[in-house]
Amino acid sequence: MSGALLSRHEHATLGYKPGLRARSMAAAEAAVLSSSLDTDAAPVPETAGTAAATAATPPVSAAAAAVAAAARTRSEARGSKAALATKLLSLSGVFAVHKPKGPTSAELLNRLKEKLLAEAGMPSPEWTKRKKQTLKIGHGGTLDSAARGVLVVGIGRGTKMLTSMLSGSKRYVAIGELGRATDTLDSTGKVTEEKPYDKITQEDIEGILQKFTGNIMQVPPLYSALKKDGQRLSTLMKRGEAVEAKPARPVTVYSLSLQKFQPPFFTLDVECGGGFYIRSLVSDIGKELSSCANVLELTRTKQGPFTLEEHALPEDKWTIDDIAQSLEHCSSLLPAELALKKSKPEESNEHILSCEYITLDETKGEDAIIKTC
Repeated sequence: MSGALLSRHEHATLGYKPGLRARSMAAAEAAVLSSSLDTDAAPVPETAGTAAATAATPPVSAAAAAVAAAARTRSEARGSKAALATKLLSLSGVFAVHKPKGPTSAELLNRLKEKLLAEAGMPSPEWTKRKKQTLKIGHGGTLDSAARGVLVVGIGRGTKMLTSMLSGSKRYVAIGELGRATDTLDSTGKVTEEKPYDKITQEDIEGILQKFTGNIMQVPPLYSALKKDGQRLSTLMKRGEAVEAKPARPVTVYSLSLQKFQPPFFTLDVECGGGFYIRSLVSDIGKELSSCANVLELTRTKQGPFTLEEHALPEDKWTIDDIAQSLEHCSSLLPAELALKKSKPEESNEHILSCEYITLDETKGEDAIIKTC
């Protein structure tokens, strides 16, 4: 026998089977052929063995994977909202926002509140009357709807500090218009009188400003937050009801200067105490000049230690994190006796909220709490 051939005994020892060798060679050839095929070739028909394997280990469907991913996302979102709700309810202190022209101070406060509740995933107080948690928020020192500038806001225990904001100084830039008077003393009202102003000079205006500086007496405007029988004078006026002017009261003007005069317009920089009306000042200046005047533009640039440029948050910064940072920064601006100690975050397992709006009347210096739910 040839040396290349194995004996029958050697075949038995190695477990050699002719059929197995043939099948192995065929499988190897098939593997080589398969690897050389183009990827666009038609798929090889499934054998009984591969079908059984596939049936034994079915793949996870794309729909099931998407459902699982969505569930994880919702769970993470709920956890994030719960943390934000807890942080919101723990906020306490005083900060400032930038009020634009248009909304009233109360409307702006409502807008701020709605943004915070939406961010924290908490229901609006109109949805429920159950009181599990309370968010107190309020403002001190009303700005007219036509005015813009610094509006001081208290949140949490900070609402108790708003009275002190009323007694502090405020600073305004006002643009007055000579020769025209209105029923509201500003450009939003109906014109009630027109007088000449062409002979008024810058020196004339500067010469009378001293009369309106220091401790003076001022008659408040009829369109104001002052009340008669529990109702605002401005509300009564809009109804067409007869309203008597309030008597003059003592107010303080710390500084008053003319910044620009371009007839008929003049620009004033005013720093005053609480209860002072810029509209009345501009109207009184017009009368002192033997003419009349109304407020065309009004901007509050400072209230207490809060300035428009440095501290007032624009609307795109009305977030829980931005307000928390502002509270921390602004706490150093307040007198030591007004500084708030950090309170422990309140538990809020159920995100059910009741709100209180705190609006302060500068004439009384008392809290007027308006509950919205």
